[in-house]
Amino acid sequence: MLKSLLGNPVFQFILGRLIGGYMLFVGVTTRWRRVNEAAVQPFQRPNGGKLIGCIWHGRFSLIHKMWKFGHGVPRAKMLISQSREGGIVAHTSMTVGAEVIRGSEAKKGANKRKGGVEAMRDMARHIDGGGVMAMTPDGPRGPRMRVKRGPIILAKIAGAPLLAVTWATSNRIVFEKSWDQFVFPLPFGKGALIWGNPIAPPSPDASDAEVEAVRAALEAEMNRIAAEADRIAGVPAIEPAPPRADAAMAAAETAAQAT
Repeated sequence: MLKSLLGNPVFQFILGRLIGGYMLFVGVTTRWRRVNEAAVQPFQRPNGGKLIGCIWHGRFSLIHKMWKFGHGVPRAKMLISQSREGGIVAHTSMTVGAEVIRGSEAKKGANKRKGGVEAMRDMARHIDGGGVMAMTPDGPRGPRMRVKRGPIILAKIAGAPLLAVTWATSNRIVFEKSWDQFVFPLPFGKGALIWGNPIAPPSPDASDAEVEAVRAALEAEMNRIAAEADRIAGVPAIEPAPPRADAAMAAAETAAQAT
């Protein structure tokens, strides 16, 4: 019954719009402290340059607070999975002002591989056309707060820098049993909005070791500002999950090749 309901386009639209409206309400009723906003401002000007914004999956609900929407500001799009829940998230994103590109991980079956390749092409075209992409580098299934290679490969293809962004609020519910420890913000608290420092993309002919170096740098920056945001908001920091054994082994092998 629940799966059928989640797959219903009308239900997805209504629930997504309701959630989006609530997130807008939380955004305007929270007392925000903004940290390093100057890092993103050059990209918000007309023809401001290419950019890929990255936020952890557990905190994507208030990502609209990290970008300006309006005339002359580059259009922002969010990569959303093709799952049933992704349909709800897509309507939520559109409610807060962000357009969406639907795509899946490229490892589970031919259709999903095709969807992942098409999404990568759509994102590259959007960036080349002057738009900005937003991604959750640990989505859609984790491990939590561990960057996958997808955003780095997109940055390499599009020649776009990567910008870590995050937020935290003093009033929140953390779903500790979810893989991403999803943070559900509550209104009328104090919070922090933090922008990291832009990270240059790998060169078009970058080696695997160079791609891994950028991936590791992005992960470190995203975790640094997430911990800082939680500290400012006065809440316990959410810790990264252990990396997958295969990912850790691949990173070690890449690092060994670089030495």
